[in-house]
Amino acid sequence: MKLLATTRMSSKGQVVIPEEIRERLHLAAGSQFVVIGEGDAIILKTLKAPSIKDFDGLIQRVRTQAKLAGIKSADIANAVTTVRRGK
Repeated sequence: MKLLATTRMSSKGQVVIPEEIRERLHLAAGSQFVVIGEGDAIILKTLKAPSIKDFDGLIQRVRTQAKLAGIKSADIANAVTTVRRGK
């Protein structure tokens, strides 16, 4: 199985990801990516929602950091209200 391949960009800026790479990475139509351009390199990073297990871990880390920072529930509610008002 190939680890790299060449492709071309269309006049509309579209680039085809070669089939062997799509299959190896389990990419399907509608897959979303973050596109990073630096110098002459372009990186496509797939976007995937975290699993429920991973999400639970993320929530726990956020709660721990918020507690260490002294952030309270009321602070978050006030911030949400402020943003919703556009202030």
